[in-house]
Amino acid sequence: MTESYKTKESAKILIVDDVDTNRFILRDIIQEMGHTPVLTENGIQALKIVERLRPQLIILDVAMPEMDGHQFCRIMKENVATRDIPIIFISAFDDPSDVVEGFNLGGEDYITKPFIPAVVKARLQLHLKLYYSNKELVETNRLLQSSVTEQLRQLELEKKNVLYALIRVARENACYDADHMERLCYNCRKLAEAMQLSPLYSHQISDSYVETIELAAPLCDLGNVAIPTDILQKKDSLLPEEVAVIQTHTVIGAKILQDIRNTGDYNDFLQMSIDIAHYHHENWDGSGYPCGKKGAEIPLAAQILSVVSAYCAITETRVYRGSYNIDEAFEIMEPDSGKKFNPDIFLILRKIYRQLH
Repeated sequence: MTESYKTKESAKILIVDDVDTNRFILRDIIQEMGHTPVLTENGIQALKIVERLRPQLIILDVAMPEMDGHQFCRIMKENVATRDIPIIFISAFDDPSDVVEGFNLGGEDYITKPFIPAVVKARLQLHLKLYYSNKELVETNRLLQSSVTEQLRQLELEKKNVLYALIRVARENACYDADHMERLCYNCRKLAEAMQLSPLYSHQISDSYVETIELAAPLCDLGNVAIPTDILQKKDSLLPEEVAVIQTHTVIGAKILQDIRNTGDYNDFLQMSIDIAHYHHENWDGSGYPCGKKGAEIPLAAQILSVVSAYCAITETRVYRGSYNIDEAFEIMEPDSGKKFNPDIFLILRKIYRQLH
């Protein structure tokens, strides 16, 4: 037997009425039904009881001292934690406006005095059934949402895995070091973390941003899957037309990622990946490609990737040269600060050189 059905067998029903006779009559009816009556004589006490016991149903008199039934109902329905508890008003039906006001405040029903046990039982059974049905519906929706969320997470993970598989192909086509992707991810993360501590960038870079750029960084060269390997692996100087072909990898990579996003996915990972793939060869002074963007026109993630990618490339072995050490790498990159790279980001990268791989 599930927990919800165990609860149904013995519901807690709160009776709020300042008239002893009414409370005792309702108490006896509720006990005959196999439920647990909880009695109180005013709204202030009832609020404390609700906070402690969370009844499944409330029977509420309208005319009470200190806090009347309408005031109590208003408080209950304004509270997210208690607004779903059904409230049945007790009414002598000598003033229909009391009944109407109760419904307007969110009350579910009313029981007239004098009480007819069979009617009371029928009303209570109906509202308990509705209460539990609603609870089960909410739980079913929660489980369904959880299942859908997990399926979407798995789908997103599968798409990332496909993208990373393509990146590995692109990396192998270009003969990068085997750990190029890992270094790029790690160093982008370290630079982004350092930028969080700078007053220039702390408002732009959150913890989530750091996590996302670590995942998105290797997708910068996704477009290399469409570039002929004889060009990517050429040891001699490239011809102008070959340079033009290689430069198309930015547009191709961004197009692949945009097509994925157009299937309905929209999240920070895909947007940042598109920015990185498209703009990581833009230069700070506007001399880069493919769009000639400059300065703050270049998305921040692409600015970060640009300087980290250059550092990784210089310190890795290529088919046409050997690798350089850290000091040599920064000496080579220094003249490009303010030209290719954002000078502030390059300065931060230099400051954390001991943390770089």
